[in-house]
Amino acid sequence: MNIAEAVQSVFSKYATFSGRASRSEFWWWWLANIIFVIFIAGLSGTSGTGAPSLIYYLATFIPTLAVTVRRHHDGNRSGWWILLGLIPFIGPLILLFLYVSIGTEGPNEYGNDPLEYIE
Repeated sequence: MNIAEAVQSVFSKYATFSGRASRSEFWWWWLANIIFVIFIAGLSGTSGTGAPSLIYYLATFIPTLAVTVRRHHDGNRSGWWILLGLIPFIGPLILLFLYVSIGTEGPNEYGNDPLEYIE
């Protein structure tokens, strides 16, 4: 999966919290977000308003949450694990470790392996 496929996949599953997301889908989505936020920040800085950033954040909040929950599902964990991020310092580190970890091979209780189609 490349960056364009990841963005298309996440937007096509805009509010889909079921199923699984591969590491590539998750990380390409985050890279695309970072690039776009930097671009918008440059626009906002020149125009003097934060409206473009606010619109972007509101438009991508649900799909970002959905792909994050699906990433947890790939490791056979509940999406509620996302709340670990609320624990200062250690929570985000644990989440980072979970996000870079390989998902469950084969089907799990959340669905089929997202990498099954790749040879």
